[in-house]
Amino acid sequence: MNEESTLLVTVTGRDRPGISARLLSTLSVFPVTIVDLEQVVLAGRLVLGTVIDVDERVAPGVSRRRVLEEVCGALDKTAIDLDMEVEYARGNGRVNANGQDRLHVTVLADPLRPGALGAITSCVARAGANIDRIERLSSYPVTSVEMELSGGKPEQLRAELALEASTQAVDIAVQPSGLHRRGKHLIIMDVDSTLIQGEVIELLAAHAGCEAKVAQVTEAAMRGELDFEESLRRRVSLLKGLDASAIAKVCDEIRLTPGARTLVRTLKRLGYACGIVSGGFTQITDSLVERLGLDYSAANTLEIVDGKITGELVGPIIDRKGKATTLEEFAARAGVPLSQTVAVGDGANDLDMLQTAGLGVAFNAKPVVRRHADTSVNVPYLDTIAFILGITREEIEDADRNDSDFWKA
Repeated sequence: MNEESTLLVTVTGRDRPGISARLLSTLSVFPVTIVDLEQVVLAGRLVLGTVIDVDERVAPGVSRRRVLEEVCGALDKTAIDLDMEVEYARGNGRVNANGQDRLHVTVLADPLRPGALGAITSCVARAGANIDRIERLSSYPVTSVEMELSGGKPEQLRAELALEASTQAVDIAVQPSGLHRRGKHLIIMDVDSTLIQGEVIELLAAHAGCEAKVAQVTEAAMRGELDFEESLRRRVSLLKGLDASAIAKVCDEIRLTPGARTLVRTLKRLGYACGIVSGGFTQITDSLVERLGLDYSAANTLEIVDGKITGELVGPIIDRKGKATTLEEFAARAGVPLSQTVAVGDGANDLDMLQTAGLGVAFNAKPVVRRHADTSVNVPYLDTIAFILGITREEIEDADRNDSDFWKA
């Protein structure tokens, strides 16, 4: 492609049916090809940009300048007829960015202030990248916008944006561009304090009357005095003798994280497989699978004998390493490469899983988890993860409208 033979055409004006068709029909009579095309509508105003290139296969030896002059003349007449404005520019940085990395940057904030967005775009400029497109993904429960970038230094950009996200109190996700981004077909979530609010073992402890003792063991584990397996076994031992009927009561007491049902419903409608992996208990996660229509689930299993919790666990323990292994197993069963998986979690026990996945999301997580995850979300709405995946609020609402009867609960 020769830059001298390319032309960027930008048409703006009031949006109404048939505008794009009319403009593209005008181009169809000329020996040109469409190299790039993008259209957005903002507050009822259409912006259509297309890069065209003279096709010498159709008109060998033709004067490129003459063809482009004729194209401009025809588009000028069409624009007048449509009461639109048209601008032209030779060449285009986006078209000539062959071999350059392309990235998507997603910004989430509540609220999103101009100063924060200005600081972020300054980071982009310092990294030598160009913003080719900005699109709003949502206005609630948070405001999110997506930028498509070309050129620049990806590693520098990631580092600077991570610092700016902290300074501006916003969440920023940086991901490679391409069709595979919308092709991430498996999402695996942690359960306690991620998919649901609170910790299941604390709810069980409340029924067993040992909340304080369980909390002491949890605090010791957080101080690094106990590893996950030892702390889990100690806490479970405190449940010894609890009637198994308490499990059903806890299932009723569980509250999903705001947006959890919406996220699962939307992703499943868009072709994702959805699963959970938990350091908690299958007796609880099984109910969540049924409640949400999940595809995969793994957790530890409480031993129950004669209707009583024995204080022991059955089978291998799903710990930090086990969560990562489970993600790999689920991806294999779903036929999805790890590069197209998403993992969501909040604690150190989730770190291996987050780092194994193609995209690891720290959800309202502890600082160490945020530092090592690909991106973080620090608002209390689980469905905002959909925006990081490039899913718009409109797509979420469409899922709600189409599936509302089935998903009533």
